[in-house]
Order: sequence, then structure tokens, then C-alpha cells
Amino acid sequence: MRRLEADVVVIGGGATGASVFRDCCLRGMHTILVERGDIASGTTGRNHGLLHSGARYAVTDGHSARECIEENRTLKKIAGHCVEETDGLFISLPEDGLDFQKQFVDGCASAGIETQVLTPEEAIRLEPSVNPDLIGAVRIPDGTIDPFRLTSASILDAREHGGTLLNYTKAVGLIIRLGYVQGVRCCDMRTGEMFEIYSRQVINASGAWCHEVMEYADLSVDMYHSRGALLIMGYRMNSMVINRCRKPGDADILVPGDTVSVIGTTSTHVEKDQLDNLEVTEDEVRVLLAEGSKLAPSMMDTRILRAYCGVRPLVSETNSSGGRSISRGLVAIDHAEKDALNGLITITGGKLMTCRLMAEVATDMAARHLGVTKPCETAKRALPGANLPEAMGRKTREARKTGYSLPGSSIPNSVAGSAVYRHGDRARNFMKEDSNWNNAVVCECEVVTRGEILYAIDKLNARTLSDLRRRTRVGMGPCQGEMCACRVAGLLASSREDGEVVLDSLHDFVDERWKGVRPILWGDALREAEFSYWVQEGLLGLSSLQKDEAKPLLEIQEPESEETQCEQEAKQTAQKDTHHEA
Repeated sequence: MRRLEADVVVIGGGATGASVFRDCCLRGMHTILVERGDIASGTTGRNHGLLHSGARYAVTDGHSARECIEENRTLKKIAGHCVEETDGLFISLPEDGLDFQKQFVDGCASAGIETQVLTPEEAIRLEPSVNPDLIGAVRIPDGTIDPFRLTSASILDAREHGGTLLNYTKAVGLIIRLGYVQGVRCCDMRTGEMFEIYSRQVINASGAWCHEVMEYADLSVDMYHSRGALLIMGYRMNSMVINRCRKPGDADILVPGDTVSVIGTTSTHVEKDQLDNLEVTEDEVRVLLAEGSKLAPSMMDTRILRAYCGVRPLVSETNSSGGRSISRGLVAIDHAEKDALNGLITITGGKLMTCRLMAEVATDMAARHLGVTKPCETAKRALPGANLPEAMGRKTREARKTGYSLPGSSIPNSVAGSAVYRHGDRARNFMKEDSNWNNAVVCECEVVTRGEILYAIDKLNARTLSDLRRRTRVGMGPCQGEMCACRVAGLLASSREDGEVVLDSLHDFVDERWKGVRPILWGDALREAEFSYWVQEGLLGLSSLQKDEAKPLLEIQEPESEETQCEQEAKQTAQKDTHHEA
């Protein structure tokens, strides 16, 4: 069995795992990150992208509110290309009354969150799409953050400092000997190869799936999996984040993000064995539309692009009956202290906003065990791309109206601006003044160029069309990959030798887009789906591009027989490990 070695193995490629990966590498620890799918393909990529001010938790969870506002300020400094400073409104409707508003303002003051109480007229002037029937509003420093960019930038920084990323690699067991976790048994999900990584510390940052890793060591955690559904609207309806000023409930936030707006969320309990089989129901769509239209009435006449859902990894210490009543605070467990099992650390709970803080806490634990004294730098050190051109300034609501440009460049702002918006100063790595081919647009909705696609393949470890979607937003606009999917597949095929895998990836990409459209198939969404089918089948002949069955195909997604291919072999190996028995 192939063997690798490292100081630290991080399990989980979401925002938290990526941040741990980066923090460890910046402190000089040789680190390997393993992720069973692609980066940000779990909970990180299935939220509304809110840059929390902490105001949502100010009344019910003051500790989480303080964590959020501190990290809000930090992320604005170190991840400017991932953040847009939109500000937000907490509005009170006639059915809400104004009693909660006073509690809200007082709670924000206690947490150190700036507030500005507005009249309804002032709120409407700031955000014309807001419900004109509002009776009160409070302005707070909410914003938006792209979780894919944040995760990708963290991993890029880690790799540039010596880290190794193994995506499409599943941890199928822990190597435990004489009371020490000495590494991780892994399975390459593309080839089925089993291998081992020996390390001095293992950090479990697998979020909602952290219980699976803990079970490899016969440990458990009292986790409440809260499932939330969201809808992506057909265009950017609002320029500010709009929240409902009441106790947390369904569909109480509308978040603008890039070219769209997202309404969310619901909250229902889901069993841990269903985490990989989540679907949005028709009832959830109805609730999101009915309640969401109370924030912005135009929502009822707006096309829905797609529906999706994610799972909040909430650690419950009080056996709470509902997900909204459980703290969003982070939970860090050093199993050497808690369970007398050296070499294993679990970091879970929290939220996207606090991923950097969670990483600092977990990495501090690992550093103590390894004798590493170098302090954490992530709160001050900018992520790759965050050194934005001075002429661009900060990404604010006002800046979006005037557009972004690449200073000193003759490339049209519509092209260069989108690249700078997504990649910051790293856009210069693929925006070429003298290359019309490189600057040609392949995705009109999100203005993604050939150069950006090839940069993501070469530097950001993108292997499939879905990987490229997470790196560049290709296929995430109003057409949902209607035309650009085939173009991008051609570029991906030209950069690799295994053409069949690219074809497999194209079919998977289209199927995944369909899953998100299926719950909202009526009106404009149904007409667009029919048109997409006609384009992809009638014009491009997608279904006629059949795989060559005579040739073995490399699996991109987890095979249905994963248990027999990977985990059974891991179990057999574990049974032979006599040291584990000791």
C-alpha cells in the first residue's frame, strides 16, 4: 500500500478545512488536505453567501454575534476579492410590530455591532426593492461573501506554501496504534486505489460529516443536522441584504450575490444517513416564495433559477428540540484531553463567517502538540488576490454601479471587470492584452473567458465542469450552462488526455443543473428548461455523445459500490492491525 507522510492531515475541503490547511502551512507544518469530492462541494457551497454582521444572532446568541462581527471586519481586510460590502437592512412589517426592534438594537449594541435606525422612507430610498409596507428598519454592516472564492483562495495560499491537496480522496479509516492516531487510510475515488498517510496530527474538519470520522475511532458527538432550503432568483433584485426583524424564522433573509439574489432559508431536522440525499420539496418552495415576497414583493413575478439545500452542522449540548435554538458557536475538541486519544482534533459547528477563527483554534491545538511556536498570521495576512488594484478600491454597492476595471489595461471593462471581481489582482495571471483568444468569452451570463477557465484548471486544481463552476461561476447565471457547458467541456478536453472523463463530467454537470431546476418547473422556469433541452439535444446533440463502453471510464463521483471498493478494504486492513487491538 502506497504511503505518504506529513505533519498534519486535514480531513474536509470546505471553508473550515481549507482555512485549517492554510493556517498549518503558514506556520511551517507539512500538511495534506483530503476531501472526498471537490472543495466547497458540501455545506460550504450550499448557503446564501451572507457576510454576517452577527446581527441575526444579537438577541438569541450574543457570543456568536460577537464572533461574527469580529470576523466580518477581518474578512473585509484579508479577503476583499471575496467580499462585497453591501450593508443590510432589518425591516419590521406591520405583522411584526416594533417591539422586537428595540431588543434587536440593544442586542447589537451589546455585541459591538453598529446600527442605524431608519424611517421607512429612508429605507426605501436606500433599497427600492424593499417592501413599501414596512414600518421600521435598522441598517447594519452585513455584506456578501463568495464561499467558493474564499475556499479556493485559502487552498491556493496553502499550496503555494508547500501544502498538498488531495481532492476526490476519501478518508476511510484512522490508523490507531497504542492509543495514538498516527494517520489516515484513504481511497482515491477516481481509481479506487487505497493508500495511507502517516502524520503526527489529524484534524477532522468535515463539518456535518464529522461524526463519520469520529466513528472510525469509536467516538461520537451529539450533533443536530439542520437542513435548510434556498432559492436562487433570476437576477440581482436587491443591492442590500434584506432581513426580517423578528425572531429567526423561515425565509427571513434575501441576499444579493454577484448576478443573482438568494432567498433563504428553512430549517428542518435531517437524519445523518440522509446527508447525501437532500432534495428541496414543493412545500419548501411555496414557503420561501410566500414569506420571501414579504421582504421584496417583486419576487412573486421573478423567475426562479434553481432550488438547493444544505445542512448546518450544529452541536447540541442541551438536547434542543429545534435547530434554530442551538448555538452557532464553534466546537473544538482535542481528543487527547477529552478521550485520551492522542493525535486527533475535531473542529465543527460554527458557520462560514467564522471559518478562519475555527481554523486558528484547531491549528493552535495541533501546534501545541507538535511544539510549533509560530503564531497565527491569518487574521492579518491577505489571501491570494485580495491585494486589489488601488484604482478599484473596495467592493461596495456604489462601486458595483460604476463597474470595475483593470488599471492600465485596454481590455473592455465588461471582461476585465468580471475577472478582477472574482480573482482580484490574480486576474493579471490570465488577462492578456495581446490575446484575443485568451480573452474570448465562453460564458456570457457571468462573463467568464477562456483564459480564466484555463487558469482554474492549471492553478486552482479544477478537474471537472462542476469544479470549474465552483472556481469561476461558469454555468451559474440565468442560462444555467445552456450553451457554455459544451464550450467549457471542449476547453477541459483540450487540456487533458482522458476525453471520456470530460464527457462523463459534462453529463454530470447537466444532470446536476437539472436537479436544481426540477423543484421549480413552472412558468418561466419551465419554458427555459424546455429551451435548454432543445438547445443541448437538438442543436448540440448532447445525448448522442455516447461514452465508448469498450474503454474504462475514470469515476468522477463516488460510485454506488463505494462500500465494497473502499470501506470494506479499509475494514479488512483495520482488522489485521493488531496494534489497534492492543
